[in-house]
Amino acid sequence: MKIDNSVNLLGLDKVNIPKKSNNDAELKKATDKFEAIFVKQFLDLTLKPEYGTMPKGVGSDIHTSMYTRAVSESLSGVFGISEMLFKHLKDGN
Repeated sequence: MKIDNSVNLLGLDKVNIPKKSNNDAELKKATDKFEAIFVKQFLDLTLKPEYGTMPKGVGSDIHTSMYTRAVSESLSGVFGISEMLFKHLKDGN
């Protein structure tokens, strides 16, 4: 199975991280997207077919990729990476 590491899948090519801005919503969105990439990388490694966690068959690569993308987007902001990064960038440290 080939792991797709493309940031375009998560829409990160359209997110601009503000440098010194008061727009907290935009910064939070960008940090959540970053956390989604981190979670997707983790899921891609743990759901490899050789571990037997996902069924093998026709289209299983596509299904697994779609599944990990959906799960990573829904879990972004849950692990605390986004919040930590948001606070760091907001404070300008």
